[in-house]
Amino acid sequence: MFVCICKAITEAEVHEHLDDGADTADAIGERCGAGWGCGTCVDRLNELLVQRSAVGRTAA
Repeated sequence: MFVCICKAITEAEVHEHLDDGADTADAIGERCGAGWGCGTCVDRLNELLVQRSAVGRTAA
C-alpha cells in the first residue's frame, strides 16, 4: 500500500526507514521524500510512528 503517492513510497519502505532509526515524519522525508510533496501523507506517517512507539512500549 502506498503511503506517499507523490514519491511512490510504500508502507513497507516507511517501516524500513523506521527500522533504520527515522523517528519523525521529517526524518522519514529526509530519507525518501515522503511528506515533502503535497503533504497529504504526513498524517499517515505520524500514525505509523505512533504505532511503532506503541509496539516498542509493549515490548519493553
